[in-house]
Amino acid sequence: MPAPDLDTIVSLAKRRGFIFPSAEIYGGFANTYDYGPLGVELKRNIRETWWRSMVRDRDDVVGLDAALLTNPKVWVASGHVANFTDPLVDCKSCQQRFRLDHLLEGAYPEVEKHAEGYRCPRGRCEFTEPRQFNMMFQTQVGPVADESSIAYLPPETAQGIFINFENVVASMRRKLPFGIAQTRVSFRNEITPGKFVFRTLEFEQMEMEYFAMPPKDRENPSEYMDLYRYWVNERFQWYVDRVGIDPSRLRLREHAKEELSHYSAGTTDVEYLFPWGWGELEGIASRTDFDLKAHGELSGHPLTYFDEETNQHVVPWVVEPAAGLSRTLAVTLLEAYNEEPDEKGDKRIVLKFRPNIAPIKVAVLPLSKNEALRPTARRVFDLLRPVFMTQYDETQSIGRRYRRQDEIGTPLCVTVDFQTVGENGAAGDDAVTIRERDSQQQTRVPISGLLEAVGERLPGC
Repeated sequence: MPAPDLDTIVSLAKRRGFIFPSAEIYGGFANTYDYGPLGVELKRNIRETWWRSMVRDRDDVVGLDAALLTNPKVWVASGHVANFTDPLVDCKSCQQRFRLDHLLEGAYPEVEKHAEGYRCPRGRCEFTEPRQFNMMFQTQVGPVADESSIAYLPPETAQGIFINFENVVASMRRKLPFGIAQTRVSFRNEITPGKFVFRTLEFEQMEMEYFAMPPKDRENPSEYMDLYRYWVNERFQWYVDRVGIDPSRLRLREHAKEELSHYSAGTTDVEYLFPWGWGELEGIASRTDFDLKAHGELSGHPLTYFDEETNQHVVPWVVEPAAGLSRTLAVTLLEAYNEEPDEKGDKRIVLKFRPNIAPIKVAVLPLSKNEALRPTARRVFDLLRPVFMTQYDETQSIGRRYRRQDEIGTPLCVTVDFQTVGENGAAGDDAVTIRERDSQQQTRVPISGLLEAVGERLPGC
């Protein structure tokens, strides 16, 4: 099935408790979103899947959780104070603001290009001269608001890793090559945020800095480029194998020289085919030794690694895979969405999440609200919930409840009926029915073997 349009996903996300517009009762606020009960679980599952593949399943990567607020000199050394900018133009007639590079690329559908210039819905646009706009949010630390109290909210997660490089090497006794990973919120004062959670003012990143020995030949760093290509391929495959994204809607795109960030000697993006076109999910950057050298020079504290073989201190080179958790979540919704006919020919909406990603793994559904079913249904619920994220629902008809669980992507439903508990004096079989989301196949299983049966049907959970 082709990916649904964005409005369909936005509507479902709000209706079913994945994502809400932030401060909606006040009219919202500048592309900020709140993650509802199911969105929190989906985000957590994606984060855990990334962490497992990057840290727990490897013996060469460790974790870190660096502070959000840090010494502002960190952002001076990294080049963000001077270079983290976008070209901004204002329309003199309608007062709207646009990123000049996006305008030239035709990224604004509301702005039409004509022979005499650009035109927006409010009339012909005459733009101001471009000016550079720094995307970092400033804040103040301490009781007095002056230049000495300025601090910045982090626009990326990498710098906390770089300034802790020496600490990690010393405390964890790491030898090159090795990586340091973290997931954290970042903030960017985007000129033109939009497209749901694809581009927002605050977002969560999943990032790793992989440190390696510097190449012997800086102009021809073949071994380092092999490592760079390894991580490009590794990260592309993660979206296919661990998240379940159709590889036909993924591609790798290498940045042209003029696109590169100030720290990058080469970057490749993993891109997804969104309803509006190709967009970045993750960037894998060749940061060489830029950051460690920059922090070492400004701080006066060299960040080096002692190579026992050569008996020398060296500055490692770095490959950085940096993924957007918020964007990945949006893609899982787009990829999972399916519309198909049910047995009556009506439309059935199903989110076909992989089990490891699904917010709710199992739903326990008594056949009806009959009091005779409730004690056993609650017993089944109490059996499952310590092991799997489980939901209990006894409201409305069983068919409607199946549809509700389909629409939020629950892989399995467990139904307790009168055959389970018995009726009219007859003993029950103390078994339940497992109904599978995708096939709608139903299987009778004794409660004594339910945990094992559910586990077999939920790989990776």
